[in-house]
Amino acid sequence: MTIAATATTTLLPPPACPFPAGWTLADLQQHLGDIPADRIVLHPPPGQATEQDLLYLADRDRLCELEFGVLVEKTMGWYESLLASLINFEITLYLRSHDLGQVLGAAGTLKILPGMVKIPDVSFISWSRFPKEKLPRRPIPALIPDLAVEVLSQGNTQREMSAKLEKYFDAGVRLVWYVDPDSRTATMWQQRDQPLLVAVAGELDGFDVLPGLRISLAQLFAQADRQSPLTDETD
Repeated sequence: MTIAATATTTLLPPPACPFPAGWTLADLQQHLGDIPADRIVLHPPPGQATEQDLLYLADRDRLCELEFGVLVEKTMGWYESLLASLINFEITLYLRSHDLGQVLGAAGTLKILPGMVKIPDVSFISWSRFPKEKLPRRPIPALIPDLAVEVLSQGNTQREMSAKLEKYFDAGVRLVWYVDPDSRTATMWQQRDQPLLVAVAGELDGFDVLPGLRISLAQLFAQADRQSPLTDETD
């Protein structure tokens, strides 16, 4: 008599997830600040992404921020990128005569809180916040910027940017600038509950973070709007 062997399957518990059972993508979007679904990375699964996953995508030209184990793609169009680079240039010029720290561009990933990696469009970090030892080149440093600059894009939501502002101040950021290309205005915060609106004719102010730094919004947008001086020659 032949006895048929029966296979047994061991069921493993699902991996830990920080979100309640039964959550939908809509719940996750709302939790993250009404972020559009096309910016939420689904592999690795939301709740289980790591800094290594972030670096993997960065190497493939996909900039993502990490929050609650979720990778959220950073949105920035060419015009927003141009504005950010012009702001970065102005701060770089300022630092040549005021040796206060370093300025990072739009790919500067920073671990500002445990499990949270943000990528300000421009960030300034004072020397006092740098460690004494030399930082490794590739891993994500745990550095808190003194100044975080965000150039708003069409893909950003109001709730997303409000939540990001709270996290910046929770982490210890001293000054935040939000620049709005649509209205050509900006908002500055030295404290999370005291916004200072900068009109079109106004200036971005470095306050006590970058004392004496002033960046004219009108000149900033005029520089961004420049067209080629070359014209087509016709016979």
